[in-house]
Amino acid sequence: MEKMVHVFLMGKQYEVPANLTIMGALEYAGYQLVRGCGCRNGFCGACATIYRIKGERELKACLACQTKVEENMYVATLPYFPLVKEVYDIEKVRPTEQIMMQLYPEIYSCIGCNACTKVCPQGLDVMQYIAYAQRGEYEKCAEESFDCVMCGLCSSRCPAGISHPQVALLARRLNGKYLAPKSEHLENRVQEIKDGKFVDLIQALMQKPIDEIKELYNTREIEK
Repeated sequence: MEKMVHVFLMGKQYEVPANLTIMGALEYAGYQLVRGCGCRNGFCGACATIYRIKGERELKACLACQTKVEENMYVATLPYFPLVKEVYDIEKVRPTEQIMMQLYPEIYSCIGCNACTKVCPQGLDVMQYIAYAQRGEYEKCAEESFDCVMCGLCSSRCPAGISHPQVALLARRLNGKYLAPKSEHLENRVQEIKDGKFVDLIQALMQKPIDEIKELYNTREIEK
C-alpha cells in the first residue's frame, strides 16, 4: 500500500500520500487551487508557503510546488506578501545611488542577519544583492538577483522591512535601460515580430498536436 502521512492544511488534519508535494496534498485533500498555484514548477513564486513540523520550534518557508509533505507537517500558504512597491517612471529615473535612497531607503537599515538569504527557495544570496543596491552597483545587483521569482519570502523574514524583490526589480530595470549594452540582434527580431514575419509560422504551429510541438521544442536548434 502507498505510504501515507498526516498533515495539517489550514488547521485541519488530513492523511495524504507521502510522495506528494504540498500543492499536490492540498488538491488531494479537496482544495481547489484558483490562485497561488501558477507554474507548478518553481519558477513563478506564486505558492510561497510556511510550515512547521510538530515538536520543532523552527518555522520554515518554501514553495509548495517544490516541497514534499512530511509527517505531522503544519502548513499555511502565503500566495501573496505585501511588498512595498514604489511608483516611478523608468524614463525619468537614473542609475544613481540616490535613486535607491529615494525610493527604498529601508535597505540602509539592513542589519546583516542574513535571514533573507537563508529563506530564499531559489538559493539566492539576497543579502549580497541588497548590499550591491546600497552601493549603487546595479549591474551586480541585477546579476545576483536574476533568478528571483518575487515570492516575497525573503521580505517576510526581514526585521528591517526591506522589500527585497522590488529593490532587485528596480536594479534590473536600471541595468537593462541604462547600463547593459544594447542587443542589435534582439532589436531586429522584435521589429520582425512587429512586421508580422512570424504570423504564418505561429498559425501553423497552433494547428499541430501538442506532442509534435513538444518534439519540435526539444529538438530545436539552440543558438550559441
